[in-house]
Amino acid sequence: MGKAARKKTKAPKVRDVFVAQPFEGLAAEPELIAMREFVPSATVKLSLVDDPGRRVTLGTVLPMAAAALVRTGGDVFLGLQVQTRSSDISRDLGRALRWALEAAEGDVLSVPDTTSPPAEGERLQDLLVADEEFDVQLHEDFSWWLPEGSEPAADVQLSLDRANEAIMPTERLGPGSYWVLAGEKAHLRWVRPEPENRLLQALARLSAAGELGLGEGSRYAGSFRAHGLLVPVWDLDAEAHAREWVEPAKHLGVRLETALASLDNEPLNAAERRARDGLVGRQLTLR
Repeated sequence: MGKAARKKTKAPKVRDVFVAQPFEGLAAEPELIAMREFVPSATVKLSLVDDPGRRVTLGTVLPMAAAALVRTGGDVFLGLQVQTRSSDISRDLGRALRWALEAAEGDVLSVPDTTSPPAEGERLQDLLVADEEFDVQLHEDFSWWLPEGSEPAADVQLSLDRANEAIMPTERLGPGSYWVLAGEKAHLRWVRPEPENRLLQALARLSAAGELGLGEGSRYAGSFRAHGLLVPVWDLDAEAHAREWVEPAKHLGVRLETALASLDNEPLNAAERRARDGLVGRQLTLR
């Protein structure tokens, strides 16, 4: 046998590149990031490109942190917060969704497929209606895990109890913006869709003008990065109810949009550049 015949055929190498902004291109990108990173219990109905009539619910987290499950009756549930991930979260979710659409009633996918080579048409951007905004439904607990009137198995009940105990009170103030009561502190966490540098310039413009807060009882705390977007954070008076911050957040949003628009014609002045340098140094770690 010649050398050529003895050579083993090597599988083609597929370059698996880390995707820093996995939900880019979806109108619901800020909501997806919020639901994955810090919203405790929430659901949203998904609209599929190829099967608009299929009942699919995206949840922050599923029982036992499963990637997907199919209820009796065919309802599909997809989990955002899972314990295993690849270099592309959108692909993980797309694979879990495609698995669920073909699975039998009662089937559960514990972890997403994170090892198969990348292929065309398997990311969320390929499967969901890209320009649709999310109508996020927040829940006080995880009772939505269970079909109405059903009794959970022992392991599911244990997971349910633990999940309920970990919930921090959360309210949605607007697109991508959430009030969170974390122990003795309250925060506004706002996932913004703009490129980081442009957003920082706009925040700096507001800061230099003394317009970066939400009023009495609030202060800008800093920001953190999540899946390619910047998330500014404000500390809020924990004694005030979430609804008391809805209007101040709206007004801040208007000021921020105005500042963003002004960047096209007015570069930052010296005071605003100093403010930007200060904001860059105030990076937070989400706990």
